[in-house]
Amino acid sequence: MKAIQISGERQMEIVNIAEQELKANEVLLRLKYVGFCGSDLNTWLGKNPMVKMPVIPGHEVGAVIEKVGADVPEILKPGMVVTCNPYTNCGKCASCRNQRVNACEHNETLGVQRNGAMREFIALPWEKIIPAGNLDPRTCALIEPMSVGFHAVNRAQVTDIDTVMVIGCGMVGLGAIVRSALRGATVIAADIDDEKLALAKELGATYTVNTKTEDAHEKLQQLTAGFGPDVIIEAVGSAPTYQMAVNEVAFTGRVVCIGYAKTDVSFQTKFFVQKELDIRGSRNAQPADFLAVIRYLERGTCPVNRLISGDVAPEDAPEAMRQWSEAPGKIFRILVHF
Repeated sequence: MKAIQISGERQMEIVNIAEQELKANEVLLRLKYVGFCGSDLNTWLGKNPMVKMPVIPGHEVGAVIEKVGADVPEILKPGMVVTCNPYTNCGKCASCRNQRVNACEHNETLGVQRNGAMREFIALPWEKIIPAGNLDPRTCALIEPMSVGFHAVNRAQVTDIDTVMVIGCGMVGLGAIVRSALRGATVIAADIDDEKLALAKELGATYTVNTKTEDAHEKLQQLTAGFGPDVIIEAVGSAPTYQMAVNEVAFTGRVVCIGYAKTDVSFQTKFFVQKELDIRGSRNAQPADFLAVIRYLERGTCPVNRLISGDVAPEDAPEAMRQWSEAPGKIFRILVHF
């Protein structure tokens, strides 16, 4: 069957691989749409230290069940539209023992530490299959990245009395904006691109800050009556945005980090103590986050087409990746249509 493989820095090709044998407790998916995410772009650029090369990328899945193996629950039937939980968990580490399997010490994510879903068919354990209600497969490819943002909001324990600043309005950041707004929070979206900020406002942000053209500190002080945001969610992964989060969050505030900086970051550590901050990491997503995203998308209010920057055939994926690398700030999601 046809698959997309990244074999080295800026090297992507279409390969033919053997079909998987369907085992007991597994479900065979026919892939319809699979999204490229930032980790795939970094893999292609040779900047992903976690990847095992060569690799078939892809963990943002919109699929239809083709077949079910023995001992699969009857709720999963051929023809059903589904997505999948692309993470593994060992069941033995501290995270798993604490029921936070999304942060498993030995996690292997589809398309990173193991071959992913950029192929015509994939067989997965039935426990990883998530029925997508009345969503179409194209929309399903947006569920996983949005769920990562939803999970960060859970980590921040956002409520309706909070002012939440989300730094970075990519797909994950937009997920955090949506979830914060759904919880009744006042949301401030921060980015360097006005088009992304306009979309963030459409998705629930009350205010926006262009950190490239505006004085972010001054504007945040104005918007929060001098207190600073109660919660700041960092969804970029750079030294300046990490520093901004710690500097701008309110005293006794919460900082949640989704992105991770590729370089060392210097902090005024006095703020950690003086502000008595809660600084929390947020990794991947839990099953409840996937279900919350599905419920949101089923409302039909999300401008799905504006979140998808392009649908491409597998043969056009290398060129799409090259174009993305040249204008990363302008792309939300590229979907490969099988």
